Amino acid sequence: MPKVAASSLRKGSVVDVDGKLYVVLQVENIHPGKGTPVTQLDMRRITDGVKVSERYRTTEQVERAFVDEREHTFLYQDGEGYHFMNPETFDQYVVSPETVGDKGVWLAEGMPVFLSLHEGNPLAIELPARATYEIVETEPAMKGQTASSSYKPAILNNGARIMIPPYIATGTRVVVLLEDGSYYERAKD
Repeated sequence: MPKVAASSLRKGSVVDVDGKLYVVLQVENIHPGKGTPVTQLDMRRITDGVKVSERYRTTEQVERAFVDEREHTFLYQDGEGYHFMNPETFDQYVVSPETVGDKGVWLAEGMPVFLSLHEGNPLAIELPARATYEIVETEPAMKGQTASSSYKPAILNNGARIMIPPYIATGTRVVVLLEDGSYYERAKD
């Protein structure tokens, strides 16, 4: 396996530490006024889901595992987990709810996602940057209300709650930034 500098790792990277695979959840590069800069890695062990936190000098080498990242299509969710299909080979993979985490609420049937696989085992998913949803419940729009700094709560057709501008009404399709679940714009379709 190739070795890379600890500071070059990003969220979602898979590393081999003492023969066990970990997926990186969070990376923080710390540059103290005095002393050596360090990289703090919060990781989850793939085999059992145990979370660990490690510190490396930024120049220290870490073994990066080979991960096959390809676009897959989300099919459905059931008692087994979340089902994805490779559109080229039609291979299907079941991803556990622990692996999907809080991203599961944003998954919609037919949504393209990047699925990271190591030796045929699903490790992590990466959602697209934005997706479109319909507002199913919100306070009524006020006549003459313009875009201001005040937002109102809304419930989307996937059950997620977001804050939207006051002039948007129920039934409107909106684009949501999936990284933080925030309103982006009205859908153009």
